[in-house]
Amino acid sequence: MEIWLFNVLLAAADAAEGGAPGEPPSLIHMLAPMWPFALVIVLMYFLWIRPQRIEQRKHQEALNALKKNDRVVTIGGIFGVVTNVRKEADEVTLKVDEDTNTKIRVRLGAIARVLDSASDDDQSK
Repeated sequence: MEIWLFNVLLAAADAAEGGAPGEPPSLIHMLAPMWPFALVIVLMYFLWIRPQRIEQRKHQEALNALKKNDRVVTIGGIFGVVTNVRKEADEVTLKVDEDTNTKIRVRLGAIARVLDSASDDDQSK
């Protein structure tokens, strides 16, 4: 890594000296050593930022499509069945126990994921 950086700096110095004596280096020659940093920024966008935005969009779509009788998991790890969704109040009522008919109210943002029937079958095995 150090050798590569040294070579880039030498190339930049050579490019700066290539012009006529006393002539300032051109903008292209001054920005040439910056392309690795730009490449790192582009890679960070495609490896971290973009996938995170896609995941957030999918999660938000799942919350917007939330309806009665959907099975969900909260961010605290509580499994439940949706009994009521009040989007204007940002609130969801979950039935967490079938035997005692225990219900809890949580914020809509506290829903970590919506379980589909295929994952429910896998968990019961």
